[in-house]
Amino acid sequence: MTVDQNISSRINLMRILLICGIVFVHVPHDPAADVVIAETGWFNWLSVFLGDSLFRIGVPCLSMISGYLLLRKGAASFDYGKVVRSKAMTVLVPFLIWNLGLFLAILGLQRVGIGVGYFPDITASFRDVLTYAFALEDLPANVPLYFLRDLFVCILLSPVLLFLLRRAAIPTLAILFVLAVIPDLSFAIVIKRSILFSFALGMFLGLRAADLKALDRFAWPGSIATLLAAFALSLAIFLSQPAYPWGVDLARNILSIVGAFGVWMISALAIETRIGKRLAATGSLSFWIFCAHYPVLVLLWMVWNRVGSPEAYPIFYFGSVVVSLVILVISNAVIMRIVPPVYQLLTGSRGRKEKLAKATSNRPVGSSHPMEPKLSQQRR
Repeated sequence: MTVDQNISSRINLMRILLICGIVFVHVPHDPAADVVIAETGWFNWLSVFLGDSLFRIGVPCLSMISGYLLLRKGAASFDYGKVVRSKAMTVLVPFLIWNLGLFLAILGLQRVGIGVGYFPDITASFRDVLTYAFALEDLPANVPLYFLRDLFVCILLSPVLLFLLRRAAIPTLAILFVLAVIPDLSFAIVIKRSILFSFALGMFLGLRAADLKALDRFAWPGSIATLLAAFALSLAIFLSQPAYPWGVDLARNILSIVGAFGVWMISALAIETRIGKRLAATGSLSFWIFCAHYPVLVLLWMVWNRVGSPEAYPIFYFGSVVVSLVILVISNAVIMRIVPPVYQLLTGSRGRKEKLAKATSNRPVGSSHPMEPKLSQQRR
């Protein structure tokens, strides 16, 4: 089974939209700003809606996509050794480069008294050093990259998941779902439990050759229902502040997973628009934004704390997202053009794949190229 152009474009569109949304999740704040948020009703609710409700769907949805793409051609074509080697280059290597790069930068800054209070104290203990450097037990120095760490763990576990899904799919998914949504549970294998379930569910959809367009006829009601569910959850969080009731936490965990289907239905509508088509063609930009947005946000936060005030925090909240995206779009284009080998290393060879795909699309029909037989196997 191959991924048709519509499905491929929708996957790319979801990636760029969700990753831009994830930027809102990681906008820094401090207790003084929390007071302002609490006193500013409209902004309080909007920040909760974006950061604690709607875009929490992002990571589970991206995990589900990865699981689906792993088995989109069925179990017969699954080559574990080849998959691990491929994902080591496309997932593990970028994780190590981006995270260790920030780790070393933080270490250097903190030795001269810069960045204290903005980044974690990475020299607290040897165990903390290992965790911040490699995400062994908790979040890494470059916080959002826990997703790449957990994704690679899921790749390593894929034969076990495949075995369970082929023999007891429903019980396996049910157990992983419960483990993912119950608040305050810990699961040593992955940092975020929703990633393991969503990855397994994506594998199940690929294994069963699921019709990914089956829900398209419900695109409008499904999209509206997803947005209303996110709206209702944000109100529940808003009205329960500063407490965070167990039931509200449970609802957020459930929506973050189930909402992936709603986002998929939204993509059916968005891909038909001009801006949707353009965003779907941005390629490796989404990966660049994902890996680089956190340090950019923190640097902007450091500058803001010297020139801004807590009362003006809403300006920083939205302004930092806009400025970060502008910086990342420009830097992505510059690095891709000036130092392509470095860019390919930083993005797990995603830049090379796009170059090959573009060259192939521009080649006259009937022409051949020694790389053509391998294009369908290129990493996503």
